Amino acid sequence: MQDHNMLILAALIGFLAGLASTVFRWMIEFFGIIFSSEGLSLIGVTGTAIPFLIPLMPMFGGIITGVICHFFPDAVKENGVHRVMHAVALKAGKIRKRTLITCSTTSALTIGSGGSAGREGPTVQIGSAVGSALGNLFHLSRERVQVLVGCGAAAGIAASFNAPLAGVLFALEIILGDFTIHTFSPIIIASVIGTATGRALEGNEITFHVPVHQLVSYSEIIFYLFLGLLCGLISRLFTLAYFKSFDFFDTKVSIPKPLKPALGGLIIGLISIAFPAILGNGYEFMEQALSGNLLWSMAFILIFLKVFSTSITLGSGGLGGVFAPSLFIGAMLGSTFGALIHGIFPELTASPETYALVGMGAVAGAVMQAPLTNILMLFELTNDYTIILPIMITCIVSAYTFRGFSKYSIYIQKLLNEGINIQHGREVSILNSIHVDDVMNKEITTIPEGMPFRKILETISYSKNFYFPVVNSQGEMSGILSFHTVREMIFEEDLGDLVVANDLSVKPVKYLIPENNLNQAMELFAQLDVEQLPVVQKNDIKRVIGMVNRGEVVAAYNREVLVSEFDR
Repeated sequence: MQDHNMLILAALIGFLAGLASTVFRWMIEFFGIIFSSEGLSLIGVTGTAIPFLIPLMPMFGGIITGVICHFFPDAVKENGVHRVMHAVALKAGKIRKRTLITCSTTSALTIGSGGSAGREGPTVQIGSAVGSALGNLFHLSRERVQVLVGCGAAAGIAASFNAPLAGVLFALEIILGDFTIHTFSPIIIASVIGTATGRALEGNEITFHVPVHQLVSYSEIIFYLFLGLLCGLISRLFTLAYFKSFDFFDTKVSIPKPLKPALGGLIIGLISIAFPAILGNGYEFMEQALSGNLLWSMAFILIFLKVFSTSITLGSGGLGGVFAPSLFIGAMLGSTFGALIHGIFPELTASPETYALVGMGAVAGAVMQAPLTNILMLFELTNDYTIILPIMITCIVSAYTFRGFSKYSIYIQKLLNEGINIQHGREVSILNSIHVDDVMNKEITTIPEGMPFRKILETISYSKNFYFPVVNSQGEMSGILSFHTVREMIFEEDLGDLVVANDLSVKPVKYLIPENNLNQAMELFAQLDVEQLPVVQKNDIKRVIGMVNRGEVVAAYNREVLVSEFDR
C-alpha cells in the first residue's frame, strides 16, 4: 500500500514541479522583456539612449541580484544542482522551501537580464524543493524523501525541456545515482506528469527545430571520435575557467560582495556590444548553428567567449545553470569542426550543422559526467534519432577524455571545493565535519623517561587512560607506554627498580593534531589497532596536549547522527 502512496505522491509532485518550472520559464521571459528596449520604453526611455543602455542591462540585473543575495544569503548557498545532490546524499533530502522563491527570482533575474547562464540548475532546484517539501510534510522516511526529491528534479527537467526520458535519466544518473525499481517507478510517473503539465501550459514543442541529419558513411565515425576528443578538452577548459572565476572574484576583487554580480554583468554587457550571442541561454544562436546559418569563424570565437562569459556571470555571483552554456559551447565547437572536416572531405561527411548537434551533447555530457542523460536529452531536444550512433560515440569519448583530467563532474567538484565529499557517503562526511579538538580529553597522565617500573604501576593506577606519553626532562614526548604492556609485566617483582619507562615505551609515536578530523582519527585507530592516541600541538609535535579515545569518536558520530535525524 505504501508503494501505491508513493506513486500518488510522485504524480502530485510531477504536476507541482511541472507547474513551478513552467512558471520559472515565464519569469525569465518576463525579466527578458523588462531588461530590453521594450522594457525601457515602458518607463519612458526612448530614442538614442536605448542603444547605450541595453549593454548595461546585465549590470542592472546583477545589482538587483546582489541586493537580494545580501539580504537572503542562502539564495546563493542553496542554489544549484550540486546543492540538491548534497541534500540527497547527506541531509536526508531536506531542501528549504524558501529556495522556491529565492532561487527562481535570482536566477530569472540573472538570465532574463542577459547573464550568461542556463535555466537547468534552478529548474532542478525548484522541482527538488517541491519534492522535499511534500516528503517532509507527510513525515516520510529518509529514503522516501530522497526519492521524492528525485521525482521533483525529473519532473522539472521534463517539463522545462519537454524531455521526459531525459528527466528520468537526469534524476537517476546525477541526483540519486540509484537505478532500482523502487526509485525508477515513482520518477517515471513524476516525469510523465511533469511533461504533460508543461505541454498543457506551453504546447508540445521541441526545444530546437533542426533539419534532418544523417550519418553519411560509417567511416565518418572516425571524425566523430576526434570531435569527442575536442569536446572533452573544451569541457575541461570550461570547468577550469568556471572555478578560476569563482576564486578570482572571491580573492582578487575587493569590492562589496553585493556589487560583484553587477561587475560581472557590466563585463558581459560590454562583450555583448560586439557579440550579442553570449547573452542569456543562447538558444537562438544555437538554433542558427544547428540550421547552418552561422559562419564557422563566428562559431569558433563564440566557443571561448561563452566559456569566459559564463564563468564571469556565475563566478561574480550571478545565479543559473551550466547545462545551456555547455550545449552552446558544444554547438559552436561542433559547427567549427564540422565546417573544417566537411570542407576537406565533402563526400564522406555530413554538413557542419550535424556536427554542431552532436557537439552539444558531448560537451554537456563531459561537464556533467552524465553521457547517458545527454544522449537521450539531445534526442528529445531535437526529435532527431537518425544520428544516434555519432551522438553515442562522441558523448562517451568526450566524457572519458574529460576524466583523463578530472574524475569529478562540475557538480561534485563544486562540493569538494566547499569541503563536502558526498561520494564517500554520509558516515564519512559526518566524521569529516568533526575535529579532534572537539572530542579530545585534556587530562593527560605523562610518565618521565627515568621513572622505574614500581613507580609506573603506582602512577597508572590512579589514571583512567590506557596509554601514557613518556616525556623527557624538557616535557617533550619521546615514546608512549600502554597499559597492556605494563599488565604483562605486573608480576615480575624483580623488575621493580631495574626497568624504567624509557625501556618499555614504544617509539616512534603516531599522533593526531587538533585540526585533524575524526575520519582521519578513525583511519589511524584502524591502522594501529589501538584504543587511544595522543594529540600534539601543530607547531610542536613533541608537546602533548590531550588524548583521544576511539569510543569518544564513535560516540561523537552517534550524537551527530541523532541530531541530523531529529532536524530532519
